[in-house]
Amino acid sequence: MHLMEILRYRPVPASAVFFGITRRCPLHCKHCSTSSMLDSEEYPEQMFRKFAESFTPENRPEFVLMSGGEALLRPRLVREIAELARAAGSRSHVLSGLYFADRGRIPRPLKRAIDAVDHFSASLDRFHEEEVPRASVFRILRELLDEGKDVSLQLTGLGPDDPYLADITAEVRREFDDRVPMLVAPISPHGRADAWLLKRMPLPKSTVDPSPCAVSAWPVIGFNGQVTACGNQDVMDGKVPLPPHLYLGHIARDDWPTIKRRALENPMVRAIRAAGPEYLMDRHGTTGGEASSGGNGGSLGDGCGSAGYCETCWVLSKDTAVPRAVRELADRPATRLIEQQTESLLVEAGPLAFARQYGIAKYADLVSLGHDPSRRTPAGSLA
Repeated sequence: MHLMEILRYRPVPASAVFFGITRRCPLHCKHCSTSSMLDSEEYPEQMFRKFAESFTPENRPEFVLMSGGEALLRPRLVREIAELARAAGSRSHVLSGLYFADRGRIPRPLKRAIDAVDHFSASLDRFHEEEVPRASVFRILRELLDEGKDVSLQLTGLGPDDPYLADITAEVRREFDDRVPMLVAPISPHGRADAWLLKRMPLPKSTVDPSPCAVSAWPVIGFNGQVTACGNQDVMDGKVPLPPHLYLGHIARDDWPTIKRRALENPMVRAIRAAGPEYLMDRHGTTGGEASSGGNGGSLGDGCGSAGYCETCWVLSKDTAVPRAVRELADRPATRLIEQQTESLLVEAGPLAFARQYGIAKYADLVSLGHDPSRRTPAGSLA
């Protein structure tokens, strides 16, 4: 399963679900958006397993994505979720910081988890390299590639002119002969990065034109089981009050059919996907759309793209005129048509357009490395 196949579905509502199965991590990367530590809070495996058991061949996500913290600190859970997903017809992906890469062979429990997923992705950047040597990361990727595993890298940097990104992307292409796709994104000003990164960021550009939020398409399960329509780390960490319109439920109480239905039917989430929060505030709000600064999210575009954009979303429910107007418009035929057309346009634009918008545009084409268009795509709306 190539990275392009996953990103092709990124704008399709409820076509995938993110599992944040732990907040623990043995690394101490100074840009970590979750401020993860080895003794961070963790919730029972059974809660995540039970939710995955609610997938059926008739009602399932196309993709199941797992991350953390460090997801491979719970290798048995990764393997079990991947197996449950496959039994229902879904395919799975796990993102790892490769904390084990300098141990020689991959520990057996971790190898079984990696073997169980359909796509393995590793994080790599200047801060990960302070913890895990680049050569060790390459060795693991080479081993998996030689076994026929689909792999990719998720790289972060300080922007299009960051010399680190030029260096690492060029070396990956040489080392792996363009067989390893790369999703390159800016470092997120959250967690341990928020103390130093915000000082280096330009002021956000706001817009009152329709600007659909494709990354609100996939439900995100936090490490505590809470499910939101937003992967912005400030929302997940509770640094800002969770806007009621972004809350989809909790996996201790709700199964996949319930979460999927809410993701598809929530009027505010639908409107954000179709038009974006700044347009909604400008069109329907009474407060003028003012918001404080903030930031974007993390892996595979599970956050949003600019500070004002996200922060406007967080205050939409506070202006009661916005949800009232959205509810009144939600079930009109014209509204449904606009939503369908927006989704179709985003899907038609394709994975490279998504990578340009939510990653660093200069490196967007790298997501297609090693992609064979003749390979199968999942059964579903895009086949």
